[in-house]
Amino acid sequence: MAALPLAWYWHCFGREGIPLMSIGRARGWRRSCRLGIAVFCARVCTLAILITAIVGLGRALAAPADFIHADGTRLVDGHGDSFAVKGINLGNWLVPEGYMFKFKQARSPKEIAGVVEALVGPEEASRFWTAFRDVYVAKDDIRFIKAVGFNTVRVPLNWRLFVGSGEGGDDRFDAPGWSLLDRLVQWCRESGLRVIIDLHAAPGGQTGVNHDDGPGFPLTFYVPRYRQLTIALWQKLAAHYRDETAILGFDLLNEPISPYSDVAYLNPQLEPFYRSIVAAIRSVDPNHVVLLGGAQWDTNFAVFDRPFDANAVYTYHEFWVNPTRDALQSYVDFGNRWKVPVIIGETGEFNNAWNDKFHKLQERFGIGWCFWPYKNLDSDLSVVSIEKPAGWDLIADAGGSGNSALPPREAAQAILNSYLEAAKFQNLRVNADYIQSLGLAAP
Repeated sequence: MAALPLAWYWHCFGREGIPLMSIGRARGWRRSCRLGIAVFCARVCTLAILITAIVGLGRALAAPADFIHADGTRLVDGHGDSFAVKGINLGNWLVPEGYMFKFKQARSPKEIAGVVEALVGPEEASRFWTAFRDVYVAKDDIRFIKAVGFNTVRVPLNWRLFVGSGEGGDDRFDAPGWSLLDRLVQWCRESGLRVIIDLHAAPGGQTGVNHDDGPGFPLTFYVPRYRQLTIALWQKLAAHYRDETAILGFDLLNEPISPYSDVAYLNPQLEPFYRSIVAAIRSVDPNHVVLLGGAQWDTNFAVFDRPFDANAVYTYHEFWVNPTRDALQSYVDFGNRWKVPVIIGETGEFNNAWNDKFHKLQERFGIGWCFWPYKNLDSDLSVVSIEKPAGWDLIADAGGSGNSALPPREAAQAILNSYLEAAKFQNLRVNADYIQSLGLAAP
């Protein structure tokens, strides 16, 4: 507590620090005694009120920040109230996927970028992607997500948008993804949404399939530089957002180690890698949850030993399984055995009846959920749908059989511009039945 001025003590107790009741000796015992007692009591009451106010202020300042954190098998907020994740994935925004563009050949972000550049040239392609990132997830989208009833968004990231290269080839964490993510986090904070940051495409590729934007093999686990860069990126992200309570947590690797890889060699490496990443995060950020996904599409929890971090959440993905207890029994057992929270980070893309059963199944066992995706092209299996522009099939077929398959540049430019216009929030189709299947309601 800061020291109070000397005048305040004198005002309450007199010049010598003696209670003012003692002035009665100089002016007559009876009268001054009554007066002195009254003045003394008033001063004591004033002091008590001030002390109470100061203590109350101290308690307010000492109240825990509103970080979401693990508490046994629950997630709770800074007040200790349970936080049940009801989330949606912002897929295709920072990690484009071929099927979400209806592309026939190009699948990975690099392949998709190559097609767009072949269609309209590098300068116009750059303009397209800048505009795409501005309109695909805008402030109105975030407000709508909140109004529907979601409380969380999961944001897939591509490391290439966050790591640049300096003149000497050194890695610099100053690429344009930072400003895009900062903007999103601000919108979510203003709207009252939490954010899960998901490293969907790690340096080198952690999965070995198209959506990690790697070479088709999980080189993150084989190449020391990729491993070190992944750890360094997470440390930078954690330092950048260490005080941001809108961030729910950090999903360290999306769907690591596909079943097509050398799982006998790679699976034992997953948890030690997580330990290294978490150690780097904890060196700068003691507050945020870390989310640990299982091997083989986030389905295999057998790779995990006893939990090594007190603020960890274990996350799994399941698509198209039977919506019965058998589908999640192993995850429930894991959470109960180790007293840790479990959430499902991706699910959906089947039908609305399945959505209804599956999200209720998660809630029955206290498991938070994030469905996939928020937005898609010409789809009923998303919260909102982009109407397919006229001529889009010319774009979707491009790149399959060389330059002869490419439409004229002016035509391709016009079609891409139409797509950007259709992707704006005011032009989307809201899939009300899909939203209702998640127990939510379109406003």
